[in-house]
Amino acid sequence: MHRITGKAGGDSLIEMSPSDSFNDDINGYHQNASASAGSFQQGQSESPLTPDVCVETCESLNTSLASLAPSDHSDSPHFEDQTLERINALTGLARKRALFLKFRSRIDKQQHSKDSVFFRDGLRRIDFVLSYVDDKDGERKQERRKVYEANLVNVGLELETEDKSESEDGKTYFVKIHAPWEVLATYADVLKIKVPFKANDIPDTKEMPMNWLSTPFRLPEHVMHPEPDYFTAPFNKSKTDFFLIDDKDTFFPPSVRNRIVFYILSRCSYYRDECADKDKKGIKRLLNNGTYTAAFPLHDCRYTTRSRDANCESERYNLYKHWARFFCFFKEQPLNLIRKYYGEKIGIYFAWLGFYTEMLLFAAVVGTICFIYGFLTYDDNEWSKEICNPDTGGKIIMCPLCDKKCGYWKLNSTCNSSWQSHLFDNVATVFFAIFMGIWVTLFLEFWKRRQARLEYEWDLVDFEEEQQQLQLRPEYETKCTNRKLNRITQEMEPYLPITSKCARSCLSGATVLLWISLIIACIIGVIAYRLAVYAAFASIMKDNPTSHLQVVGPYITPQLATSVTASCINFVIIMILNLMYERVAVWITDMEIPKTHMEYENKLTVKMFLFQFVNYYSSCFYVAFFKGKFVGYPGKYEYMFGSKLRNEECDPGGCLIELTTQLVIVMTGKQVWGNIQEALVPWLMNWWGSRKARNHPESLYSRWEQDHDLQGFGQLGLFYEYLEMVIQFGFITLFVASFPLAPLLALFNNIIEVRVDAWKLTTQFRRPVAAKAHSIGAWQEILNGMAVLSVVTNAFIVAFTSDMIPRLVYMYAYQPDGEMNMKGYINNSLSVFNISEIRLANRPDDGESPSWFNSSITTCRYRDYRYPPGHEKQYSHTMQFWHILAAKLAFIIIMEHVVFLVKFFVAWMIPDVPTEVRARIKRERYLVQEYLHNYEVEKLKIQLSQNGHNDCTCTPMIYPSIKHEVLSECL
Repeated sequence: MHRITGKAGGDSLIEMSPSDSFNDDINGYHQNASASAGSFQQGQSESPLTPDVCVETCESLNTSLASLAPSDHSDSPHFEDQTLERINALTGLARKRALFLKFRSRIDKQQHSKDSVFFRDGLRRIDFVLSYVDDKDGERKQERRKVYEANLVNVGLELETEDKSESEDGKTYFVKIHAPWEVLATYADVLKIKVPFKANDIPDTKEMPMNWLSTPFRLPEHVMHPEPDYFTAPFNKSKTDFFLIDDKDTFFPPSVRNRIVFYILSRCSYYRDECADKDKKGIKRLLNNGTYTAAFPLHDCRYTTRSRDANCESERYNLYKHWARFFCFFKEQPLNLIRKYYGEKIGIYFAWLGFYTEMLLFAAVVGTICFIYGFLTYDDNEWSKEICNPDTGGKIIMCPLCDKKCGYWKLNSTCNSSWQSHLFDNVATVFFAIFMGIWVTLFLEFWKRRQARLEYEWDLVDFEEEQQQLQLRPEYETKCTNRKLNRITQEMEPYLPITSKCARSCLSGATVLLWISLIIACIIGVIAYRLAVYAAFASIMKDNPTSHLQVVGPYITPQLATSVTASCINFVIIMILNLMYERVAVWITDMEIPKTHMEYENKLTVKMFLFQFVNYYSSCFYVAFFKGKFVGYPGKYEYMFGSKLRNEECDPGGCLIELTTQLVIVMTGKQVWGNIQEALVPWLMNWWGSRKARNHPESLYSRWEQDHDLQGFGQLGLFYEYLEMVIQFGFITLFVASFPLAPLLALFNNIIEVRVDAWKLTTQFRRPVAAKAHSIGAWQEILNGMAVLSVVTNAFIVAFTSDMIPRLVYMYAYQPDGEMNMKGYINNSLSVFNISEIRLANRPDDGESPSWFNSSITTCRYRDYRYPPGHEKQYSHTMQFWHILAAKLAFIIIMEHVVFLVKFFVAWMIPDVPTEVRARIKRERYLVQEYLHNYEVEKLKIQLSQNGHNDCTCTPMIYPSIKHEVLSECL
């Protein structure tokens, strides 16, 4: 093997000498015929097979005709041609039966099944599959395939094509790709893939206390496949004897093999050398323009049965049996097996999701206890008793809830909502808000430690720099035609001019702002709906017309009816905007042409999260911090933007119950819809594939044909999984003070989510291309930001949305009897208004008197702390109002400082990298230097001994203490 062109991560690939890397007879492509593979495929689609073409096909596929008896003519070229003509002339069930008989005879003779993961010789593994349909108008596509596959062969890959007549639909070709050792070794060197060079000699001293308690949750040893612990170093092709290579065929696992092949496919061109258009490269562009219909690696076996081939693994079967089934929800996840089969990026996601679910268990337990406390103290709720008491709440006449149409109403009509509010608005709410502020810190700090351990165990230390330097996006390489000198590598590399980058960034930012403005406009529309419908509900419910509903009727109030309907409408708007914005976000991110895969994901992450944050949380922010805060008072109400819509008031029991309703509907609706969408659609796809599998023999409906029908999980699929979980994380942290059961709902959802994602990935989708990632990326910083914001939001919810602070101020400072109880709180919290003093001119209507203006009722009550009529400061805020406001601000300051101090102390106490992991990393780096030094010294000794010191008259001086330099006068 020798390099003709190319550099690490550059524009061109490394060409391989066919004589060095593979044998022409084994490869399946002649040197003079490999470049004409596309013309052969074109000929198949235009006319029936000729004997000459069939001979070429049989030779290229290296079939086992030599094992057949000489008198057997069933696979002769002329007989094969006649057979294909007769089969193609048939239709319907007759054609399918003929195909089945043809395949059965071939399998019987060649002992080869299309269900195998090997080429027809049974030796070379299928590392990747390309599929295409050769349509009549596809001359340009045929030419692209011809050149592209010839270039793949020049790079060193080995190809084998399955004819369309052997496919289930009779239209699809499958090009199977194998990467020989020379190719794998070359690109493992280019990508700096870490491989073992020495067994780990550091004893594992970590012991889990009370380890026996976790035994029921563990998977057996034969499933986990614990591998020996090795020290690893980046692979170097020139030093293969330095590494622990027992078998070259299995040295690189399938996930690494398909990652290397995809790296080649993404950078291989489909233009001829004489063509001036250098922009034509990469399998993604060939998929976009329809040249190929799919490109994917194979699963190693069917998930329902073990592999029949003794040389092939059954990892997919093990993953399905012990991980992807729902009844394994209480078992640990086989993370090492997931990483080995799907790659580190997917492994990190499931490690994070599993750890997040485990930590949710503690939050769910504490939240449930707080809810039970509210339920057990149900009878101690003095203010609800006063509201429901006919002698107290039944005699308090409240001011109308809207202008003109609404009448007076009695306070005891809100009895049920007051009791419901107590379940979430009690002393335990304050404790739980503080607890969640500490919990989120522990979660993030312990995850950093878990992530650091995985980074070391999965050889991901220092991976970020490698990814930035070596794994440029093919789209960036092709679209950036300008070149500049890299000062570090001293090589010419593509770059995007600063003017173009600024213009693209401005357009992208403007697009994001436009969509965020659209969300805000929709929220304002929902608020307007709330105001209008609130007035309507208040007017029709003034005489309690819902009493005939028996059980449901008494529980329906204008506030509840408005909140529920508005939340449902808001949820529908959220889902619609999400579907529209997802495509826009991908489009504008592609337009920016990010340089690396990490940069691409980070840009897409920021755009999608900003949009989702505003989309999902804006309605909750409105209910928590704006509703009921700008109402005014009777005779001087505040109106929305000068319209006739009066701003909403909070229920006498507080706005917290409405925030709870909003949170439950949006959060639960999102989770239910997400699970239905994730499980139902793949299940229907699987059902369709299973139906075809039942109607056709297994050998005919092969696994790589079945995979061709399924959509891949893909990196964007993983991105959306992260996004869904981060949005859920926001619900259980930003607004958890209003709903302590949110972590419990999230826990149930995540238990299902882990198994649904595992089932979907293992059974429904193609095997994704393995990718490396050393962390959860930009999501880590987003989680940190939300953790800080959650302390602020929960402090404000307890202070301004809940009635906790006004109750405490009343109990300690304004209780008339000087007792530590809440008697008289309701009467104290309601102000009095004189109906005769109303000024209709201040209302933005026609000044017409409402129907209740001439009523015999002279005064009404409203929720506020203002002086009564007749006082020298009538209708202005009382001193109690300012005391309550000062107490709210003091609570916010104290809670934030306490929680932040605990957060910083916990973060300081818990190191991000465990001590033993740090020691192992240092030990590995030391051994790499030492072993490489000794390796070079030994090679030098051998070289000098072979040369016989003919050109040297001095004694070589080797200094073992110097690790990086070998000093000798002979060099």
